[in-house]
Amino acid sequence: MNTSNIDSEHRSPDQADADAVGSNRWYLSAAPIVRALEHLCVPMAAAMIVGAVYNVINAGFIGSLHDSTLLAAITFGTPLLGLVMAIGGVFGVGGGALISRLLGASEADPAKAGEIKHVSSFALWGAVIAGVVFGGLGLLLLGPLVSVLGADAQAVAATGAYVAVMLCFVPVLAAAFCLEQIVRAEGAARQVMIGLIASTVANVVFDVLFILVLHWGVGGAALAMGLSNVGVVVYFVVWLQRNSEHVSLSPRWFTLAPAVLKPVFGVGVGELLQASFLIVTSLVLNNLAAAYGDSALAAMGVAVRIAQVPEFLVMGVTLGVLPLLAYSYGKGDRGRLTSAVRVSALTVGGIVLIAAVSVFAFRDQVFSAFVADPSVLAIGVTILTAQLVAMIVNGFTGLITSLFQATGRSVAAIVMSMAQGVLFIPIVLLGNLWFGLAGIIWSLTVSEALVFVIGLGMWLASRAAIDRGLAEGSPERAAEVLEQAAA
Repeated sequence: MNTSNIDSEHRSPDQADADAVGSNRWYLSAAPIVRALEHLCVPMAAAMIVGAVYNVINAGFIGSLHDSTLLAAITFGTPLLGLVMAIGGVFGVGGGALISRLLGASEADPAKAGEIKHVSSFALWGAVIAGVVFGGLGLLLLGPLVSVLGADAQAVAATGAYVAVMLCFVPVLAAAFCLEQIVRAEGAARQVMIGLIASTVANVVFDVLFILVLHWGVGGAALAMGLSNVGVVVYFVVWLQRNSEHVSLSPRWFTLAPAVLKPVFGVGVGELLQASFLIVTSLVLNNLAAAYGDSALAAMGVAVRIAQVPEFLVMGVTLGVLPLLAYSYGKGDRGRLTSAVRVSALTVGGIVLIAAVSVFAFRDQVFSAFVADPSVLAIGVTILTAQLVAMIVNGFTGLITSLFQATGRSVAAIVMSMAQGVLFIPIVLLGNLWFGLAGIIWSLTVSEALVFVIGLGMWLASRAAIDRGLAEGSPERAAEVLEQAAA
């Protein structure tokens, strides 16, 4: 429990305010919405921007080897990386949302805070165990896996090297992503930023060593990513042990109780389904694009990384606000939840407008900095344009998804996760049939727009259920239940 306000009447106003400002819990519970979003979202956006910039730099490192096959290998391996992160997301996103809701509920019922140890322990060790199983199976089936990823004969060797090293680090990658969500659940966005930025810096250093000095190619890129995430895990574990009152990572708190499994998987399984569908869509996309040559695949890989810079800035807001939404919902604070959603939506709208216009205006110059081949450049600029248009609606889609996850709307969160994959496959197949490569490029944009419409409809339909949940979690309702129990 936060003790920054205990005995505040014995402190000066300035001291009490300084203690409150210094508390991550204060930003979740009582800080003005704009100030809370600044605390939660700015560090997250900064960390994700640094990560996106790293992806561009990493592509530059590989591109400096002047082999489009190596760039294509990273593109082939990207869906697998997404699935690995989703394994951590099953436990981390589901567990983190539940931890934030429990923190909010503990304001009216302090006993709720005691459940957090079970949630955090289950989330971490569940992610590690799942990572070990997935990584082991992937290594045993490495050959078929590379083929399923869509690698052609020229890219098989490079893709196999990249994927094999990545699979060795699956437990570490899953644990790192899970721990990130747990730390964020307590409102410690700055600590998450420090960990992620430090990891990115380490990753760049390892890239220079493994790719440019030792000439290990894409295998070196995967090794750099794995080792940098080892450092992230160590940092988050140490921070939680020293600073978190309620979170415990000890295996002795691990539990399979339905009270923990149901809410964690109810929200987290959406992350896995989304990643699974993204893999399917990426496989379909890669196999269709492969018919147009390695230049198309290389252009796609570079364009996606450039577009990730503004996309990750938006994700910093949509992911950063999740603990605030969950905490407000668990506390039963309707006004705070509504204000957080409204201000976040305005922020997302401003970011996507400015970012899309800026990147689009200088798209030729930005893309030509990484690829000199005119054929790759022409395709890449078109792909980048489609990515930027998709980003405009994708930001609001992410905010709606975060609201569903924060309020425990598991069915709605799962539908959002499945919708893109379900819609994308027929759209991309028809797009390829009717419009060729252009149809493939713009199919993702069309799918994103449709998913946003679906999400908006589900949000309107679930408003009454969210209001009922807020009423049940309100302090007034908790006091009423306690009075009835006493009677």
